[in-house]
Order: sequence, then structure tokens, then C-alpha cells
Amino acid sequence: MTLLINPADRIFVAGHRGMAGSAICRALQRAGYDQLLTAGRAQLDLLDQGAVERWFAAQRPAVVVLAAAKVGGIHANATYPADFLLENLKIQNNVIEAAWRSGVRRLLFLGSSCIYPKFSQQPIREEALLTGALEPTNAWYAIAKIAGLKLCEALRQQHGFDAISLMPTNLYGPGDSYHPTGSHVLPALIRRFHEAKEAGAASVTCWGSGTPMREFLHVDDLGAAAVFALEHWNPDAPGAPRGVGPGGEDLGPLNHLNVGTGVDVTIREAAETVAAVVGFNAAIDWDTSKPDGTPRKLLDVSRLAALGWRAQIGLREGLSSTYTDFAAELARDREAVRL
Repeated sequence: MTLLINPADRIFVAGHRGMAGSAICRALQRAGYDQLLTAGRAQLDLLDQGAVERWFAAQRPAVVVLAAAKVGGIHANATYPADFLLENLKIQNNVIEAAWRSGVRRLLFLGSSCIYPKFSQQPIREEALLTGALEPTNAWYAIAKIAGLKLCEALRQQHGFDAISLMPTNLYGPGDSYHPTGSHVLPALIRRFHEAKEAGAASVTCWGSGTPMREFLHVDDLGAAAVFALEHWNPDAPGAPRGVGPGGEDLGPLNHLNVGTGVDVTIREAAETVAAVVGFNAAIDWDTSKPDGTPRKLLDVSRLAALGWRAQIGLREGLSSTYTDFAAELARDREAVRL
């Protein structure tokens, strides 16, 4: 089978220092793609349209992966709604438009499963997009991501620009943020249980009821899925995934695909697994005055599976390696302070 990208391609990974972007870089390098272009904020401010246009004109990438975004958990989304909307819209518009205008051959936009309605039928199929109200606790981020994937779809439709989008479920793994108030659920739990273990705490209090269901994807699985999609998925090819309406009608080629494990657990089960991995053996309490967020969010991953890709890293295995990385990072930080 002829691949849609090749090792000679200059590939720009926007957001290469983030959790998702760094995983995609690792996956590309493992697959033999060593012509990677990266630029930190000091070299390229993605919020600056003129700077982005000049960078593309000078570097001339053939392939672009847009993994750069302002991200955070429930607290961060609620506290900084304008930042989440404005910054993500600017990053997306600047990079996607510059890629199209400079002749980039293929672009992958990385979205999020939060684009789907709060009360979507489970598991969530790609066709659920824009069929209902969003979860309010991350609506600003979701609206920006919807705009990004729709811009990719519009450019494909109007100009034939080869832009595709992947919608990953909740990510965790190396490079995650462990900020006390700005992180997602798994890294927040890892930090909380680790600190409680070190302090000899009698209990740990978690937000919400613990009953919502969540699906978690190790970021290295996302990296593998991104490389697979870049190599193999052409939405316009015969046999490519197509949308199906509520009455069975053909909605045409899908321009975004879900990425996940197809398996979910309760937040309570996730917390108990983290506690076991960390070695915290005391009580876990639940503060039901705090918001739960979406009651369930399980992705239908059958379309990507039909193309030939499935996740490989189980939750317990992934959490064990993630905690090892977290503990090693803490040890390095402490050693640096000591020196």
C-alpha cells in the first residue's frame, strides 16, 4: 500500500513540547520520519499571524501536525473562558490558513472528544457533532476545536486542501501537566495521591460523586494513531469512513475520526487504580458539592479500527509507567534544587 506521507517529507509538529505533540514526534521518529520541524514560542509565536506566515514561507513544510493548544481541566476552563476561546481560535486559524496558502500537502488537526454534545448517545459516533448542547464546563475549548475541524473540512471542500482531524478521548502519559488546579483528572489524581502518601495522610478527597464514566487513552497510543492516520487515511478514497444519518442516509465522507480505547471506567475506579499504582492505601472521600462534568463520554472507535488501528496500552499498564515518569521528574527537580 502506498503511504500518504514519506520519510523525505519535512513535517512541522506545532506544539511539539506538549504532551500530545511530543508523543507524535516520538511516534514519527520511531516510524522513520526524521525530517521534523519544530519551533518553540521564542522562535515562533503561533498567536502572531504574520510571524506564522513568514515561518511557513521560509521553512516550507510538506506536512503539518497541529497539536498546539491552550488546554486545562474544569477549573481552568471555568476561570479563563475568553483565553481558551481566543487563544485556540488564533492558533488554529493562523496555522491552518498558513499551511493551506503555502502549499502544505497534508495537515492533521488534533481536536478533542469534548466537541460532542453532553448527552450524546453512547458510544459517541462522529455523526454526533453539533446535534446537541455542549458540556458547559469545557464549552469554550470545545467551540474552538469545533471551529478548527470545520475549517479543515471547509478547506477540503472548497479548495481541495488535504486536511484531516482526529478527536482523541481523555489523554494521559509522559509530558502531562500536574498543576494543582489546571490539570486533567488523571494527572491531578496522581499528584494528589502521591502527595498524600508522602505526607502520611489518612484520606484523600476527590471532586464530585465518582460516578461519571471516562475513557482514557495513553498519549503514546495517540502518537501511533496520528502516524497511522497520516500514512493511511484519505477521506475521499473508496471505502473510507462515511457518515450515516439517523435514518440511515449517507452523509458523505467523514473528515474527523475518533481516537480512543473503546473502554471506559468510572472516575471512582480510575481513582482507586491510581491509588493502587501510587501505593496510597488510606481512605478516598468524595466531595459531591463539586461538579461531575459530563456523565459519560465513551467514543465509538470503530471507524479507525476498520482502517486497521487499535489502542495497545491498557489503563493499569499506562498509569504505572506514567507514575514512574512522574516520580522520576520530581526526583530530578528536587536534585536540581539541592544543587
